[in-house]
Amino acid sequence: MASYDLLVIGGGPAGYVGAIRAAQLGKKVACVEMDRAGGTCLNWGCIPTKALLKNAELYHTMAHRADEFGMKIEGLSYDWEKVIGRSRTVSDKLAGGIEFLFKKNKIDYIRGKASIVGNSTVEVELTDGGKETHTAKHILVATGCKTRELPPLPFNGTSVIGSKDAMTLKKQPKEMIVIGAGAIGVEFAYFYNAYGTKVTIVEMLPNLLPVEDTDVSKALERSFKKQKIGLKLGYKTTETKVTDSGVEITIENEKGKKETLSADVCLVAIGVAPVFPGGKELTLDRGYIKVNDRYETSMKGVFAVGDIIGPPWLAHTASYEAVQCVEGLYKEGHTPKRVDLFPGCTYCHPQVASIGLTERAAKEKGIAYKVGQFPFQAIGKALAVGEPEGFVKIIVGEEHGEVLGAHIIGDNATELIAEFGLGMNLEVTIDEIEDTIHAHPTLAEAIHEATGAVHGMAIHI
Repeated sequence: MASYDLLVIGGGPAGYVGAIRAAQLGKKVACVEMDRAGGTCLNWGCIPTKALLKNAELYHTMAHRADEFGMKIEGLSYDWEKVIGRSRTVSDKLAGGIEFLFKKNKIDYIRGKASIVGNSTVEVELTDGGKETHTAKHILVATGCKTRELPPLPFNGTSVIGSKDAMTLKKQPKEMIVIGAGAIGVEFAYFYNAYGTKVTIVEMLPNLLPVEDTDVSKALERSFKKQKIGLKLGYKTTETKVTDSGVEITIENEKGKKETLSADVCLVAIGVAPVFPGGKELTLDRGYIKVNDRYETSMKGVFAVGDIIGPPWLAHTASYEAVQCVEGLYKEGHTPKRVDLFPGCTYCHPQVASIGLTERAAKEKGIAYKVGQFPFQAIGKALAVGEPEGFVKIIVGEEHGEVLGAHIIGDNATELIAEFGLGMNLEVTIDEIEDTIHAHPTLAEAIHEATGAVHGMAIHI
């Protein structure tokens, strides 16, 4: 048995970041992780999927756009095992990096499954066998979430899979059905389609990426149709069947039209479910741990951050919550903040990124607003690099000119959104963004032009 100032349960973007920050503040810290440092995001989510998507983009460009760039490629092929292997190598390298940071910061890294057995006591079933019991002044729960199953269609690892299986399929499927058109669904749809798998996306709501601005969703739908990805939007899944050759899915739209789809693999991407570490006294809300403004749970001395406390289920918001919570505990005078303004990113091609209100939400709230929108096809850098698809759209308060929301679809959208995040955090107006010189030629010029478009003053359209 060991005693700590802070014992963290979970080594993902919330857990390892919280552990490191507490150690930086001079505390004795342990982190328990039952898989590997980095959690789902680093090992089975954010990072390996981006490696796969980069591969897919490269292959798609060489296979379908080589002539556009003056290249001739004969006998182009790929090694599926190496494609998958590269993503695993990237994850392994970064997981090793987190483990190094634990050592550097003198954090005890414990491999195993932890359970809360008291306000200050944690029991760990060690990965290599045996049990340990540890005590801590504070316990931080950062156990995250796992892929949610579709009840009548449980995962089997071969024909019915979740996102983790989708990253490591030994054989590329000829046909794939993707149920769910959120970020995970569209990213894997893009990846597999780029390599020639026939992909069909099924979504209950009327648009891809339903939480995004409608104009962005429709633009992505047009792009996916050009890429020959099948879209069944506004369809619910009514019947499912696992067959000898794969799966059969019956879908139905609001008009009662039914269709039966078949494929050798079905990827279920309908969301996530919380991973609960135990603790009878913890108050839950639909399976997620309830916390107060300081991230403290209903158990004294037990705190929780990240996906386990509910949406948004994002690595960067989880890390933010961890830092806020830990600094609230150990940094004198610090008042923790809850997540308010945050970017959301989807890494298909074209990329999608957003922050703040959609135009749809602004209308629903009855806010007086203006819109500025500018296409990448009018940006020199976008044309030069062969990426003219997409646009920047800004939702602006009519009275004061403050940025209420920003939405980007196009090349490097997930990088460009940071300017809006900083600007909105500092409460800048569109006039202040427009008065800022943006380098030429860059994709960021589309942001500058979109601010001008709010007043009908964009130069290049």
